[in-house]
Amino acid sequence: MTEETNHRSSFPDLSRVIITEPGSSPGSGYLSPLPDQVLEIVLENILHFLTSRRDRNTASLVCWSWYRAEALTRPDLFIGNCYALSPNRVTSRFGRVRSVTIKGKPRFADFDMMPLNWGAHFTPWVVAMAKAYPWLEKVHLKRMSVTDDDLIRLSESFVGFKELVLVCCEGFGTTGLAAVARNCRLLRVLDLVESMVEVADDDDEVDWISCFPEGQTHLESLVFECVECPVNFEALESLVTRSPSLRKLRLNRYVSISQLYRLIYRAPHLTHLGTGSFSAPQAVAFGDQEPDYTSTFAACKSLVCLSGFREIWADYLPAIYPVCANLTSLNFSYADVNVDQLKPIIHHCHKLQTFWVLDSICDEGLQAVAATCKDLRELRIFPVNTREENDGPVSEVGFEAISQGCIKLQSILFFCQRMTNAAVIAMSKNCPDLVVFCLCIIGRYRPDPETHEPMDEGFGAIVKNCKKLTRLAVSGLLTDRAFCYIGMYGKLIRTLSVAFAGDTDQGLKYVLEGCTNLQKLEIRDSPFGDGALCSGLHHFYNMRFLWMSSCKLTRQACQEVARMLPHLVLEVISSAEDKSDDVDILYMYRSLDRPRDDAPKVVTILH
Repeated sequence: MTEETNHRSSFPDLSRVIITEPGSSPGSGYLSPLPDQVLEIVLENILHFLTSRRDRNTASLVCWSWYRAEALTRPDLFIGNCYALSPNRVTSRFGRVRSVTIKGKPRFADFDMMPLNWGAHFTPWVVAMAKAYPWLEKVHLKRMSVTDDDLIRLSESFVGFKELVLVCCEGFGTTGLAAVARNCRLLRVLDLVESMVEVADDDDEVDWISCFPEGQTHLESLVFECVECPVNFEALESLVTRSPSLRKLRLNRYVSISQLYRLIYRAPHLTHLGTGSFSAPQAVAFGDQEPDYTSTFAACKSLVCLSGFREIWADYLPAIYPVCANLTSLNFSYADVNVDQLKPIIHHCHKLQTFWVLDSICDEGLQAVAATCKDLRELRIFPVNTREENDGPVSEVGFEAISQGCIKLQSILFFCQRMTNAAVIAMSKNCPDLVVFCLCIIGRYRPDPETHEPMDEGFGAIVKNCKKLTRLAVSGLLTDRAFCYIGMYGKLIRTLSVAFAGDTDQGLKYVLEGCTNLQKLEIRDSPFGDGALCSGLHHFYNMRFLWMSSCKLTRQACQEVARMLPHLVLEVISSAEDKSDDVDILYMYRSLDRPRDDAPKVVTILH
């Protein structure tokens, strides 16, 4: 044995040190983990502090040990495209998941631009998760096809299930909701948002509200505005009464204002309320004395978010005046009320941060918002009428007033029939903190109505001056210059939507070459063709998806892209009788697995 070996043998083997607690008897210690195991334990503890998806994804790329540790410690999964990877791939990598968010169809499905049975089925996901994640607590789905059987399986597979949120989903009915209510004893959140809930015949309709367990519940949020059938009000009132933790309640249009009165009397601690129909109760027809709605709302000291107002009767609007002073969010996007009815409400809303409303508010109403709501962060103006030939009630006048009065604005969605470059430039200068800017000029290729120039300089100012911008939607008459500005200055843009705008292929080339963080690109009714598509070959692998509809694409160019980028899935969507080489809809997305096998006949997947 050499001197070096003798020297080494004089040191203990630290990898096998027995750790003994102070005061413990000899032999009662335990073997310490190996050094590599120590590092992994430390790493796992550190990774628990990483909550950002992007940070976690970056950490998983460091090396294999970080990859394994990150997978073991990730409790929340976000899947931005249900076809980007298979359920089995997900469950084999991530073993300790408690919350899953899955998105299905692209956004243009909301505008009836997708085939009815396109896909995005939840079934394979719930089957895989039922086996891999028996401790799953939360499921959030958006634009997915969900069946009653899926909901029944979900309710029976996860004993500790607490939260179900379905946004813009379809395919399920009250049978599935009843199973969730009956079996998920720890349920805290059941939110159905803008989903299509199938309604059976009256004789077959399931009284799902009555299926919640007797006794005190854990419910914190119950949202069913989109359920187009009456509910058992006595059961609903009983449920609200025995849910002391309930803070969010949004009702459908079958709940009258007199029933609303009874509910908020039972739950004055609500923070979020969707009012239901807000129309005249039947009691009025018989001459009965109506409840004091104003006093009831006044008792809701915690209310900060108010929505609903479906089938509204404007005479009841003064009842909400007492809560307006504390509101941070107000949604009137279903209430067709005029400016004279809205202004008295707005004058009370000094704390408002989020405001959704129809364009019936008019420029005068937007001026009132600008004068009162100095803390406004998000504004959405939706159109009552989308016909191009109409003169809209909102314009650059109200738009510019908002920019001058609401300088903290971070997000704006604005539908209008006319807009000027000067107003958009003013918005860019007055509201530099904008993160989301979506200007939807209804009509095809409309220029600045005062100068008759393209809207290039307006959108150019937005991307130049709003340094935090991550989402942009453009419309109106635009030349390549506007897209050059976007490519040059829109370095943080992740989502770009183009509708009825554009000039030549060069415009889209500017975007694909300059917007290095671009993840989602949506284009409809624009003159971009094969050259524009092929200019993005260097960037498509970094994007989540590309949607192009009613553009100038050919099947041959799409086939060439599919050949050059084999890990992208290119779906060409067309009518069954369309045999031409022109492509009506292209939906392209990245995928780690083979192309899906559940595509309908109108979808051709290019290889």
